[in-house]
Amino acid sequence: MTETTDTAVQTLPVMEAFYTLQGEGFHQGKAAYFIRLAGCDVGCVWCDVKESWDVSAHPRKPIPEIVSEAQHHPARIAVITGGEPLMHDCAPLTEQLKIRGFQTHVETSGAYPLSGSWDWICLSPKKFRAPRPELLLKAHELKVVIYHPSDFAWAEKHAALVGPRCKLFLQPEWSRREQITPLITQYILENPAWEFSLQLHKYIQVP
Repeated sequence: MTETTDTAVQTLPVMEAFYTLQGEGFHQGKAAYFIRLAGCDVGCVWCDVKESWDVSAHPRKPIPEIVSEAQHHPARIAVITGGEPLMHDCAPLTEQLKIRGFQTHVETSGAYPLSGSWDWICLSPKKFRAPRPELLLKAHELKVVIYHPSDFAWAEKHAALVGPRCKLFLQPEWSRREQITPLITQYILENPAWEFSLQLHKYIQVP
């Protein structure tokens, strides 16, 4: 959690921040500024940013500085990701981003309570720590990573718990994409409520 109630001096642990294209899900292909907060205890074995897990390994930055750096880029979508960003109180950060005209998006496992004011909530539930029920109901997008064929049942379990307007995406785990992609393709053909999420950024080699 942040350490003080004064937004002028509040800090968050930032592993990295970068300007790129959103590579996944509903907003794929759009320019966005990513703020990757450090800290995660969900423990996905296939996580591709395990270096984000240790919150103590990354510097805490003042929120005004984080927002100022975002303003240097022309897009006005700010994606808060991790790690698990909701381990921290995101309200002061989203407040300051919105004042400066940003749409605020969060990418979360749903394992922690929701904080912050969000224009888009991407929920990607993990078997290692179940999402909180209130996150399921508020999600705009359910993005399930498919690593094994049994994950389709996991996806359907959570699809039954989200709101009726929530977008449904299946995404192959990157290291097994060649094996899993045909399974997802066939599954969506048979279950067209779902859409395919491809990690576009890895194919076009941007952050």
